[in-house]
Amino acid sequence: MMAGERVCGILLHVTSLPSYGGVGDFGPAAYEFVDFLAAGKQRLWQVLPLNPTGYGNSPYSALSAFAGNPLLISVELLVRDGWLTAERIAGLPGNTGPCEFVQAEAAKMPLIEEAAGNFLDRADEASWKRFQVFCEKNASWLTDYAMFDVLRRRFEGASWNAWPREYALRDAGTLAALHRDHGRELAMVQAVQFFFNEQWCSLRGYCSERDIRILGDVAIFVNYDSADVWTHPELFELDEERRPIRVSGVPPDYFSATGQRWGNPLYKWDLMQNNHFDWWVARVRRSLALYDVTRLDHFRGFEAYWSIPAEDETAIHGQWIKAPGRQLFQRLRELFADASGRLPFVAEDLGVITKEVDELRKDFDLPGMRVMQFGFADRGGHMYLPHEFVPNCVVYTGTHDNNTTLGWWKDNASEAEKENFETYLYKLPYDEDVVWAMIKAAASSVAATCILPLQDVLHLGSEARMNTPALPDGNWSWRYAPEQLHPDLSEKLAAVMAMTDRDGYVPPATNS
Repeated sequence: MMAGERVCGILLHVTSLPSYGGVGDFGPAAYEFVDFLAAGKQRLWQVLPLNPTGYGNSPYSALSAFAGNPLLISVELLVRDGWLTAERIAGLPGNTGPCEFVQAEAAKMPLIEEAAGNFLDRADEASWKRFQVFCEKNASWLTDYAMFDVLRRRFEGASWNAWPREYALRDAGTLAALHRDHGRELAMVQAVQFFFNEQWCSLRGYCSERDIRILGDVAIFVNYDSADVWTHPELFELDEERRPIRVSGVPPDYFSATGQRWGNPLYKWDLMQNNHFDWWVARVRRSLALYDVTRLDHFRGFEAYWSIPAEDETAIHGQWIKAPGRQLFQRLRELFADASGRLPFVAEDLGVITKEVDELRKDFDLPGMRVMQFGFADRGGHMYLPHEFVPNCVVYTGTHDNNTTLGWWKDNASEAEKENFETYLYKLPYDEDVVWAMIKAAASSVAATCILPLQDVLHLGSEARMNTPALPDGNWSWRYAPEQLHPDLSEKLAAVMAMTDRDGYVPPATNS
């Protein structure tokens, strides 16, 4: 986002699109959604991480910090491009109802792999050249990810530390034999990643033509069972058997007496710093190849992180350890800042934030986040209300981790919160009016950037919640129905954008 520019956008993960095949993808429904954004004068589309998901289908639990999720590839576009026939995709799961990840994986992946084989066998010269350029440009992660993916399937989805020792410890001769004897399988993984890249770049280009930028997301930590840890064990706090020594989480607080034990292996920050943060530089470069702006999840972990002994079952006995965030962001500023010196990041600074964390964010001029649902419980939450905002922040009615605004109002908000809401805004004649009251308050605030979950625009309740943290099942599966993107909603959004100067209008120059 440019300094001083007022914009608004919609938060919707790609899997929430009503795409053919059972899970949202980069196909026709995505383009229809972009048209809806443009009609509503929305200039940002925020997505969650696009990486291949592991446990629980969570985009924050990825098998790679660099690769793309193959399930986001549209089989309809593979038919259009000639890599599949229309008959082959008949009978796939439809475009209504929640995501069916297991069924989609079983139905779509064989077709995507078939398309990859067809590509390898009969790609024309121009397509093959693009594929070669993609593989060369991304070789630093793609080669190892292809091996990881092939081996993970060979060993029936087992975590890499449960593979035969020669594979788990990356014996050079064993990996050389894998390349020699299974080159076709490895090339197919690379071709699938090429499909992902081609389809996403086309969709992003379609957004750019309509003055819509992509706000992406990077989780600070990576999974233990990931290509990243398997490939670069030296960068993580692992013992001689490559088992985690200490893991990530957050300490006990008001919400949890035992804290949260996330379980991600922690970085060897001193080694990363000595290597000029090369791994983080590569990760940010990959992010900026996918997104225009990146949200940094758990920003406070760049200043200090909660370190938990790996053998502990809870987060109680962890401790805060300082991280070299200032040195990291200085390195990133040298490489990725724009002409004005601004970095293309948004800092997720929710929760209990220390003075040191806030200073780190401000010193690098990163906008923080303000979630209006948090503002009505007591005076301690007033920083999430518009009168406390500064221009350099991003206001949300709610995020993917919150209930929808209507769901919050009906199912979660206390009577005190409702009274405070009506005191701050106005008396609502109907429960449903709370949603657009919140949207208008966010849009009319001084925050330069405003993000609205699509569920709020569609006026949906708790049934449309995307994620309930710590709930093991039922998350990430919400999808909207195609008929819900009604033109009346885009007209309503456009009117609000015009009145709050978020529609990109540039007044004519006047003579002074």
